[in-house]
Amino acid sequence: MRFSSKFFLFLLLLSSLGFKDDPVIQKVPFKIGSSEKKIVIYQVFTRLFGNTNTTNKPWGTIEENGVGKFRDFTPKALREIKELGVTHIWFTGVLHHAVIRDYTAYGISNDDPDVVKGRAGSPYAVKDYYSVDPDLAVDPSKRMEEFHALVQRTHEQGLKVIIDIVPNHVARKYHSIGKPAGVKDFGENDDKTVVYARNNNFYYLPGESFKVPALPDNQKPLGGDPNPLSDGKFDENPAKWTGNGSRLAQPRADDWYETVKINYGIKPDGTKDFELLPAGYDTKPILDHCAFWQGKSVPDSWVKFRDICLFWLKFGVDGFRFDMAEMVPVEFWSYLNSTIKKEYPKTTLVAEVYNPQLYRSYLHTGKMDFLYDKVAFYDTLKKVIQGKTSPDRLIKVQSDIADIEHHMLHFLENHDEQRLASPAFAGNAAIGKPAMVVSATISTSPTLIYFGQEVGEPGAEHAGYGQPTRTSIFDYIGVPAHQRWMNGGAFDGGSLTNEEKSLRNFYKLLLNFTITSPALMGQYKEIQHFNRKKSLLYPDKIFSFVRWGEKQRLIVVASFETEKTAKFNLLVPGEIVKIWNLKDGNYSLTDHLNLKNKYSFQVKNGTGKIKLHLKPLESFIFEVKNQN
Repeated sequence: MRFSSKFFLFLLLLSSLGFKDDPVIQKVPFKIGSSEKKIVIYQVFTRLFGNTNTTNKPWGTIEENGVGKFRDFTPKALREIKELGVTHIWFTGVLHHAVIRDYTAYGISNDDPDVVKGRAGSPYAVKDYYSVDPDLAVDPSKRMEEFHALVQRTHEQGLKVIIDIVPNHVARKYHSIGKPAGVKDFGENDDKTVVYARNNNFYYLPGESFKVPALPDNQKPLGGDPNPLSDGKFDENPAKWTGNGSRLAQPRADDWYETVKINYGIKPDGTKDFELLPAGYDTKPILDHCAFWQGKSVPDSWVKFRDICLFWLKFGVDGFRFDMAEMVPVEFWSYLNSTIKKEYPKTTLVAEVYNPQLYRSYLHTGKMDFLYDKVAFYDTLKKVIQGKTSPDRLIKVQSDIADIEHHMLHFLENHDEQRLASPAFAGNAAIGKPAMVVSATISTSPTLIYFGQEVGEPGAEHAGYGQPTRTSIFDYIGVPAHQRWMNGGAFDGGSLTNEEKSLRNFYKLLLNFTITSPALMGQYKEIQHFNRKKSLLYPDKIFSFVRWGEKQRLIVVASFETEKTAKFNLLVPGEIVKIWNLKDGNYSLTDHLNLKNKYSFQVKNGTGKIKLHLKPLESFIFEVKNQN
């Protein structure tokens, strides 16, 4: 009676998870995208990467807390990043955004603290699209030369360079002193007497002046420190719409009040004031999109951002991460990205899109290479890590995007998300290890690593604006675990704890495997369903799947259990055994995460089996070798 009740509950669980009685696992077709091997993107917050100062005073000045520079990315530092298993570096916060420090000696106007977040400013409030942050240069007058030298050093180490483009909004006080001759600033030719005009770059509130938002004490400019411009006022008449779309002359404290929204020819009622792509263009190639827009009249903002992107590609960068791309019409992306790909076909284009209903449109019509896989994959995996849901939920998540899986960027950390090691997420970086294995190996998609993630940085510092758990992007601050890896500029990990060294070695082993494994650019099938149905002993917190190509066969199994060792038989269904052309018998296995592990794979009556002992948080990436 006890077994029957348990079995009934087990079947009920399968039903709730969407499992069917049919044991045949869904086949997920692989389609080659814009790369022929796995991509690993290492995101660095450029201002913080090379900072060795450990003062970490809340709201500290650049003199008190220090700042990293372009020059801190030495050949040694870049080589160590590459050897971690990285193919691309995303240098976050490079473009010249609104800052508090006085750079008037270099022809740069001061920014008003009342519309700047933090002591150092938000990298997503760009002030000059044709220049870079003066904080990052040893000699601010040569900041473009210093960044160009960094781009060259990065390329010399065999790495690609990605920078941010923020198309939805700019700093409230945008003014470019780096723009080429003949280029007009955003808003320079706007008709400010109307709310909307097709070729206006901004939206306006005629007759209303901008009012600084009423901020809580923990968001007061500069933490309440005095500044000549910090007077609760900012001269903007008429007021502009705020970056997140707020139409209030006095934005709220949680609005993106430091920015103003760009007009892409979308009328205030939401209708589009430009020619639309004909039906069927989601299946047409780049050159057809280029041909469609050739000679068409488009809003002025489209042309401005096209020219900005082409400027940086000519400068030497290899790709862009487009901030909040879904807030900009997909037709613009067709126009921009087809232009980019025609002239620079190897450009890497990554977009921040959070609405799953827009994924295919922004990929197929907008011609993006990769989109954030946050709302489905990351959010689910985070719940699995925290013990709030079963790993089985990942099956449907992956199935739902099977046709576009190659284009969905996987991550466990980035500048917007909580650090894995923070108490609000996992509390311990090691708890994220099985999730990292699954994230990096379940699909052909790129993997994103945020600097410091590989050494367990918890983001515990009170930097000023905002709260801990995320490493601050608004202030001057040190990143302690990362600083221990930097080891005073030696970039050898000499000051890391043993636990941090072990974690980094894990990341290094895993990431290097992903960028060289042919199977990870091949087929995927989950074997979770089969194991759940065939064995009541299959542990609840295990997740397993197989990957294969012509030259490699992999079995991936990860334990999200934090306390118990799991002892069970992992089964591989006959469907896979047949595809792999395996005969009955014993086969040797190589574990690519630990070569010392000795396991064998037995095929009997057409079904595969591995007798496993999985320690808490342990994962295996088994490669099936020759028959014994």
